[in-house]
Amino acid sequence: MSISQLNVDVFRAINDIGKEHASLNPIAIFMADYMIIVLALGMLVYWFTRINKNRMMVIQGGVAFVLAEVLGKIAGTMYYHNQPFAELPHVNQLIAHVVDNAFPSDHSILFFSVCFSFWLVRKKDGWLWLVFACFVGVSRIWVGVHYPGDVVTGALIGIVAALAAYWIVPKLGFVKTVLTKYEKIEQSLLPVKAKADGKSKNF
Repeated sequence: MSISQLNVDVFRAINDIGKEHASLNPIAIFMADYMIIVLALGMLVYWFTRINKNRMMVIQGGVAFVLAEVLGKIAGTMYYHNQPFAELPHVNQLIAHVVDNAFPSDHSILFFSVCFSFWLVRKKDGWLWLVFACFVGVSRIWVGVHYPGDVVTGALIGIVAALAAYWIVPKLGFVKTVLTKYEKIEQSLLPVKAKADGKSKNF
């Protein structure tokens, strides 16, 4: 069996679940289309804890996403195929999507670059974010807009970018300088009392 055929067969196995268990489709649609809102809210919550570790983690996640998007665009120039619903018959397409290059999955790039960045810094709750990222990846197959290969490639690109950002960002002096200046401005606009030592570090 060729890799291409395996890609189609796995896609069919996942996409057909929506035909057999239609009651689960709203969950897949939410994960595929709206989970990005949950991720954005999570980043905001971490940022406004006003804990330096969390803020550096959010910055690393942002840098990882930008880097992963660049790598994804490069990968997209090397290989091209349309979405499954545009190439295969009888696809259970559950969300609207333009027909363009489906390789690699931008949603997988976003979620794995940011969620893996969370996991690198905060192992305990980072696992939950990685589970969310996996669910999003599967949901993009479920709703008919990506092949498994698109999702796996996007995930790998996101993870590599997250590792690079985790290693590079803390070494960039200007990031700490900008963050310090921002926090001074924030403190002047929204003053808060300093927490006792140790209490704010455990969030």
